Amino acid sequence: MRFDLALGWRVRGPKRRSRVLREGTLRAQLLHGQVVVGCSLFHHRMKLLGKIGREFSGYNILESAKRLRDRKPLQCSLYVTDQCNLDCAYCTEYDNSRPHPSIDDLKKWVRKIRELGTMRIALVGGEPLVHPNIVELVRYCRELGFATSLTTNGFLLTRKLIAELEDAGLQVMQISVDRMTPSAITKKSFKTVLPKLDYFRDSKISLHITGVICADTLPESEAVLETGLSRGIPTEVRLVHADPLHRFRVNRGSREELERFIDSMIERKRRGEKIHTSEAILNYQRSLLRGEHVEWTCMAGYKLFFVSAQGKFWICSMVHTDKHIMDVTLDDLYANYRKKSCQEGCGVYCAVSASLLVEKPVQVLGKEIVARAKRIPSTVRRSLTSNTDKATHGTITNPDGPRQMNGSTNGGPSADDGVTLRESV
Repeated sequence: MRFDLALGWRVRGPKRRSRVLREGTLRAQLLHGQVVVGCSLFHHRMKLLGKIGREFSGYNILESAKRLRDRKPLQCSLYVTDQCNLDCAYCTEYDNSRPHPSIDDLKKWVRKIRELGTMRIALVGGEPLVHPNIVELVRYCRELGFATSLTTNGFLLTRKLIAELEDAGLQVMQISVDRMTPSAITKKSFKTVLPKLDYFRDSKISLHITGVICADTLPESEAVLETGLSRGIPTEVRLVHADPLHRFRVNRGSREELERFIDSMIERKRRGEKIHTSEAILNYQRSLLRGEHVEWTCMAGYKLFFVSAQGKFWICSMVHTDKHIMDVTLDDLYANYRKKSCQEGCGVYCAVSASLLVEKPVQVLGKEIVARAKRIPSTVRRSLTSNTDKATHGTITNPDGPRQMNGSTNGGPSADDGVTLRESV
């Protein structure tokens, strides 16, 4: 008999030594497994908190409240460029003959927009990703303290670009699609960008999908909505809007079919599904279809305004002025706080949304918070069940795991999968 310094036990002979070694190894493996599982569960719970927080990230109540009681603007949409890589027939917001504004000019305009007190900046186009300095511009907006979003058709997204935009601090990205497949009217097909959605797995950028409903897109609008929601991505499909003279560039389609589709989105939102827009805007679009008057005062040019790729101050995307943003004052903005001749039947939904939020903050914001809160129980249930099972069985990593979007545990169709449509619409 002797004392083994490595094990700290008295051992008799080689057989006893071998058994003790095996037991020691087993204990170490069990301890290591418990540590790994514990760390994994902790990691998943932290991700779950992140998911819940993201449900309300677009509604910073304390910050937004400041703009409900003062005379400063809430949001600006900045046209990073007029150029676009697509040419959709209904779109009025691109011109490939115009050069990109310089990064120096863009930064100068952004500083002015911030000096006016604006809290949020939406980088739009054209297609903002065609601008060679888009990442630098995002970083600059974040350095100035803006809440920053970007709207894209998604065709130019790469893993590298998404990583660069995330590193620059981009918070929200909207991918605009219209159909599952391209048509003569629109090239923004969901199937083209579907593989790129996997680039956002575990990304800190909050992603959402928007589409446009008209006669051309309606047959595939439900597939667009279903595909986005099945991947856990907040998704909406908006009613196509007319210009300020109430002219449509495309056939809007059957009122009954359009209204039925909007009703289905209202119902699904009330059930807690991730319909991205507010119920107030869905109700507004339904009223447009029915020809019903909606009482509201347009805040465009005041709480929300646009800046063109030439630096011109625009009331909204449809109502332009020749005044340069560098010459705009708070008094100029406040002068636009009035009912406008073009607001009846307006389809500039960001302007309508901001206006309704300022006029009826409790009603609009309250319903949205309730709708988002309804998503939490299912999010928690799916996350804990799925992740606990994985950790318990030692499946810490899964290279072929579910196609998760922004932390969603819902798998969804791949680019080549078919989409099962709901029979209720």
